[in-house]
Amino acid sequence: MFSESYSITRFLGCFSCFGFTQKPRRTSRPVGGYRNYLPQSRKLLLDDEDDIGDYEDCSYNGEATSSANGDDVELQCYAKSSEEILKRKEQDGFICRQYPVKETCKLIRSEDENGNKTINEYVKVCKIGSGSYGKVVLYRSCVDDKHYAIKAFHKSYLLKTHVTPSETAMTDVLREVLIMKMLDHPNIVSLIEVIDDPDTDYLYMVLEYVDGKWNSDGSIPSVGIGENMARKYLRDILSGLAYLHEHNIVHGDIKPDNLLVTCTGIVKIGDFSVSQVFENDKDELRRSPGTPAFTAPECCVGLTYHGRAADIWALGVTLYYMVLGHYPFFGESHPDIYDKIVKNPLVLPDNMNPLLRSLLEGILCKDPTKRLTLEAVASHPWVVGEDGPIPQYMCWCKRKSLQGYQFSKSRSNICQLFL
Repeated sequence: MFSESYSITRFLGCFSCFGFTQKPRRTSRPVGGYRNYLPQSRKLLLDDEDDIGDYEDCSYNGEATSSANGDDVELQCYAKSSEEILKRKEQDGFICRQYPVKETCKLIRSEDENGNKTINEYVKVCKIGSGSYGKVVLYRSCVDDKHYAIKAFHKSYLLKTHVTPSETAMTDVLREVLIMKMLDHPNIVSLIEVIDDPDTDYLYMVLEYVDGKWNSDGSIPSVGIGENMARKYLRDILSGLAYLHEHNIVHGDIKPDNLLVTCTGIVKIGDFSVSQVFENDKDELRRSPGTPAFTAPECCVGLTYHGRAADIWALGVTLYYMVLGHYPFFGESHPDIYDKIVKNPLVLPDNMNPLLRSLLEGILCKDPTKRLTLEAVASHPWVVGEDGPIPQYMCWCKRKSLQGYQFSKSRSNICQLFL
């Protein structure tokens, strides 16, 4: 078991996006406004040498989420629609990657000449994190000599562990894989390869390894990291989050633990284990595992909420935490935290930069309809600062669309010549 402390881990930048840091943890919604879901089993993510028989059964506790009004059926329909959207996008070629994720159906587990465990081309270096989901391991590729972080799952345990009455943990993992297969952005952790051998019980996600830290000692001090550094990090997060929202993806768990910083100071968003997909502007969601301290007020009091607005609130809590070194709303228990999020006013230091104050007040507005949009945050004077507007990233989707438009226009011009 791990400490219930809500302090950020000292090695945040090394492995936190894979779900292996100290608290705050993602937890179930409180009884009442929240739908209750058990967190995934602490043993779902396994190191390659772990024995399946050693792991406990943390399956769904049906009593906690019993409902007489049919909400579970409605939730099940929504959950299916999310996967259907992803699969349809994949089938239709709507993948924002120039080069697709490598998919390997053959697994060879062995050892090298030095006795190091190997998975196909990858040689184990060391375990780099452990926490509520298990372990993540650092491997080195014999092909390109680069390091990768590998998440390993036992499929049998994913299938028997229920996270809702109708969903197993496998649903969440497959959705995470589908989402990450479609993404390619400099401020998002990249999925490199998926290894899923139908003849074995193992499923591996090979991910980009980010080895940087938030600052010199890897932690956020109690007084924060300073406005300039916070602004720099926020601009990177905004770029990545805007990309997600433009591609109809709600992250669902924006927080420092899920943000990695490279050795060159670039922030990357990771951990898509609770992310959801929506169509058009219909981002109304029902399931919100979330992390208590980063939960939007509307998620605490109702069964439905708008995912993008909730992401923006979590972004505001993250900025507050980066600048001040503590959370805007915190309590001794989860219900206490939720109660304060809903009822307590936002408290900011009297000597805070007025521009930063107005930004935080706009992002952490309890009314989601009055909360700043992502575009408003990106254009806020404090965010723009002396660096100017956040550069627009021309993703693969946009480039393909632009090329198609230019080709169509050229054909039109040619046709005009012959009329």
